[in-house]
Amino acid sequence: MWPQTPGAEDGRVTETVAGLYLSPLECLVLLGAVALVVARRLPPAVRTRVTAAAGAVVLLATIVLSAVGLRWQMLPVLAGAALASLLAVSRPIRRTGRPAWRAGWWAALPASMACVGLIAMGPLAAWALPVPVFPEPSGRFAVGTRVVQWTDPRRPESFTADPHDRRTVVVQLWYPARESPAGARRARYLGRTEQEARTVSDALARQVGLPGFLVDGAPRAHTHAVFDAPVAGGGGRFPVVLFSPGSGGVRTQNTAWAEDLASHGYVVAALDHPYDSAAVVLADGRTIHTRTVSTGDRDKDDELAAAWTAVRAADLSFVLTELDRASRDGNAGPPAGRLDTGRAAVTGHSMGGAAALQAARNDRRFAAVIDLDGYPHGPASPTLRRPTLALTQAVTPATDPRYVPRLTRALERNTAPSYRLTLPGAAHLTFMDGPLYLPPVPSIVGSLGRAESPRVVSATTRAFLDSVLRPRPGDPAAVLSAHGDLHVHRPGDDR
Repeated sequence: MWPQTPGAEDGRVTETVAGLYLSPLECLVLLGAVALVVARRLPPAVRTRVTAAAGAVVLLATIVLSAVGLRWQMLPVLAGAALASLLAVSRPIRRTGRPAWRAGWWAALPASMACVGLIAMGPLAAWALPVPVFPEPSGRFAVGTRVVQWTDPRRPESFTADPHDRRTVVVQLWYPARESPAGARRARYLGRTEQEARTVSDALARQVGLPGFLVDGAPRAHTHAVFDAPVAGGGGRFPVVLFSPGSGGVRTQNTAWAEDLASHGYVVAALDHPYDSAAVVLADGRTIHTRTVSTGDRDKDDELAAAWTAVRAADLSFVLTELDRASRDGNAGPPAGRLDTGRAAVTGHSMGGAAALQAARNDRRFAAVIDLDGYPHGPASPTLRRPTLALTQAVTPATDPRYVPRLTRALERNTAPSYRLTLPGAAHLTFMDGPLYLPPVPSIVGSLGRAESPRVVSATTRAFLDSVLRPRPGDPAAVLSAHGDLHVHRPGDDR
C-alpha cells in the first residue's frame, strides 16, 4: 500500500485576489490605511468619524491576519496607517482667520507623503514577491495528488558513510481525478503540511543567499490539486511522465506544469533527490538538506555534476520500476492500477534535464525524453534512441560556448527524431514555477510574464508528449515552431 498523505490546509482566508496580489483582508488593511491618510484633509467633525471607522477596520483585519499569518509586505502598510492615525488625531497648527483643518494640512504635508510612501510599499512588495496564483489547468480532468516514499534495497546511499543506508526517494504524483466536492481542501504548495512547505521554502531561499521571509508567499499558496482525490472514471490507463528538478530543486518546483499535464490525462511523478534537493522531508519527519556544493573549479564541478546526474538517472529508473509495480496493484490507492508504464516519458529541468537524457540512454523503458534547459552532463554514450525535445532559453557563445554545441551533438546522434526549441524571452527559471512568485525581472524569470510562462512550457511539452505517447501520434513541429526557433534533427538527415 502507498502511504496516505495528510490533507492540506484550505487557506482560503489568506488567498490572494488574482491581479491584486493581496488577500481580501489585506485589501481591507490597505483601504483603511488610505482612509486614515485622507481623513487628515477632512473637517474636524467628519475626520473623527472617518478616523475611528478606518482605524477599527485596520485593527480588526490586522488581528485576523496575525492569527492566520501576517505577511511581511503588510508591515510598511501598518506603519503608514499608524503614522496616519497620529496625524489624524493630532491638534493642527492654528493660524488667525483660517480654519484649523486647512492650516494644519500644509504643516503635515511631509508626514502625509511619508504615510503614502509607506502604504504604497505594501502592494509594490506584494506584486514583486507575491503568493503565487497557479493557472487553472487547461484540460478536462480535475487533478489529484499524493506523495509516496520508496527505498531501493539494492542501492547503497552514496551520500552517507553508513554501509546499511539505502537510497530513498520521495515522489509526488499528479493524476487525472474526479471532480471534488465544492470546498474540498486543495494541496498546499511546496509540502504536504504548512511546516514542510516552510522548511522547503527556507532551504530554497538559503540556497540562493536570500532570507527566507522574502519568499514566504510560496509556502502560503495552494494549488488546484486535491490530495488523494479519487482517480478519474473511465477505466483507461494514463501515460506516465517522470520529472527530475534542477540542482537543489524540489519535486514541487514545476507544479503548474504537472497539474496542466494531469488535467490532460497524464500521470506526472516528480522526484525529490535526497542530499541534492534543497530539503527533503521524509515520512518519519527527518529533513535531509543538500550536500551538493560546487567547488568553483570548472573541471572538478563537471566531474561532480556527472556523478550527481548518474545518481538522479538511477533514481528515475527506480521510480519507474516502482510505478510499474503499482500499475499492477489495484488496491494501492490512486492512481495505482491506472498507470500505463509502457508509455512513459522522462523529463527534467536543468540538471534534471541532464538526468533525463542519461536515464533514457540507460533505460529503454522510457519512450520519450524532455530536457528543460539542461546542459547534458555526463557521458554521451550510449546513443539516444528515443524521441527527444529540448526546450532552451536563448544561449549564445558569449554566455556559454559549450552548451548548444554539446546539446546539438547529443540530438544529432539520436536515432529517433529530436527537436530543439529556443523560446524567445525565456530565462532559466521560465521553465519552472519561478515566474509565479519571483520578481518579474527578465534576467531572472524571463520576459514572457507570469501567466504566459507556464502556458508556453505546458503547451509545447504537451504537443510533444501527445505525438509520442498517445495512440495516434503526429508530428509536433507545427505546434512547436509557433512558439520559437525550432531545429529538427531526424535520423538520416545530412548534417
